[in-house]
Amino acid sequence: MLQNLSEEIREYLSLAEECKQRSKIALSTSVIKEYLEMEQRWLNLARSYEFAERLSRFTEPYRRKQRDRVPDGGHGSEGHQN
Repeated sequence: MLQNLSEEIREYLSLAEECKQRSKIALSTSVIKEYLEMEQRWLNLARSYEFAERLSRFTEPYRRKQRDRVPDGGHGSEGHQN
């Protein structure tokens, strides 16, 4: 599955894992908490990017179809005489 994810998402997941590992060796509870919160922020960012990528792939055929239907290279009705 990771091979299908963008480089950014893989990087965010890697940073989340790094935070998780650091939380395991941290000495104070406040630092542990900070690392675990940071892990969640990286995971949320990765999920957000993944959603945006999926949405973009899902809507691409529709966007392509709309682009193909617009006359004059996307300028709408400009240049058309009635």
